[in-house]
Amino acid sequence: MKLIEEAMIAGARQVQACQLMGIDARTLRRWQKQLLASQEVRDQRKTAAADRVPANKLSETEKERIIEVCNLPEYKSLPPSQIVPMLADKGEYIASESSFYRILSAVNQVNRRGRAQRPKNSMKPKGYNATGPNQIWSWDITYLASTVRGTFYYLYLIEDIFSRKIVGWEIHERESAEHASQLIRKTCLAENIHQEGLVLHSDNGSPMKGATMLATLQKLGVVPSFSRPSVSDDNPFSESLFRTLKYTPSFPNQPFGGLDAAREWVHSFVEWYNHQHRHSAIRYVTPNQRHSGEEMTILEQRKEVYGAAKEKNPARWSGQIRNWNRIENVWLNPPKDVRAEAQKLALVA
Repeated sequence: MKLIEEAMIAGARQVQACQLMGIDARTLRRWQKQLLASQEVRDQRKTAAADRVPANKLSETEKERIIEVCNLPEYKSLPPSQIVPMLADKGEYIASESSFYRILSAVNQVNRRGRAQRPKNSMKPKGYNATGPNQIWSWDITYLASTVRGTFYYLYLIEDIFSRKIVGWEIHERESAEHASQLIRKTCLAENIHQEGLVLHSDNGSPMKGATMLATLQKLGVVPSFSRPSVSDDNPFSESLFRTLKYTPSFPNQPFGGLDAAREWVHSFVEWYNHQHRHSAIRYVTPNQRHSGEEMTILEQRKEVYGAAKEKNPARWSGQIRNWNRIENVWLNPPKDVRAEAQKLALVA
């Protein structure tokens, strides 16, 4: 401050004098105010603080003690969050947990202690875009309770994600890749799938990744797609369909009395779902109407009905008529940019 003052008396500008001394003019003004207020003038610059030794800095002896303690037989499999309280129970305090972690990190000893493996970051599955039926299918298996405690029937169910139609289903008394491969063959035959390129998405269960199942997919030219382990959001269509199935009012309150009873009820549900249920995600047409292409005529008719209603009584309409445009794209695990665009459109709507 004294040197800058002398330079200014000699005719130098304050800003240039401060730059020459390596400080900012605002720093100088703050110091001058502290001096005028009879306060302690402190250098709070980061460069100066880096040269000062913190009062709470651990000594080399304490650092060595931390490393030594963490490698003792009784502590070597425990994290600092366990070690520090245990030391306190013995009447000993060396440093905080954060200090333990910092010292262990400096010697490359911050890892998962014990036999647990480090969590793996699984890659997000490839995204697929369906622009028509029989391009992408999603399938899964769910439990249906039986009257025998601890015994379940297994519902195998395949859904077309574009139309939301249930294209194939079966119920068995056990899970197996053989049952799954038979269902895929029957469904491909029923849907007249002859060309390669159909994508079949599922989770990572053993029936989905069994050798028999994978061999069947390869023979049929079906492309397998799998969810990440323990990530249900990667298979949202099947999860949503199972929720609709089990929360529909007609779902039995009591367990199924036998395999035939379960098959009979699921058959009635599939008929209702495919031919009567107007799905909210596809402009409230039925899955069968969208799968067969009837939706275009239905949606155009709705546009005419709404247009005529607005023309008849325009005062009731503050804007455009309801959006009855066909949904052209259905994404399975969409990329970030597609998801962001969808969220943006949802906010605008």
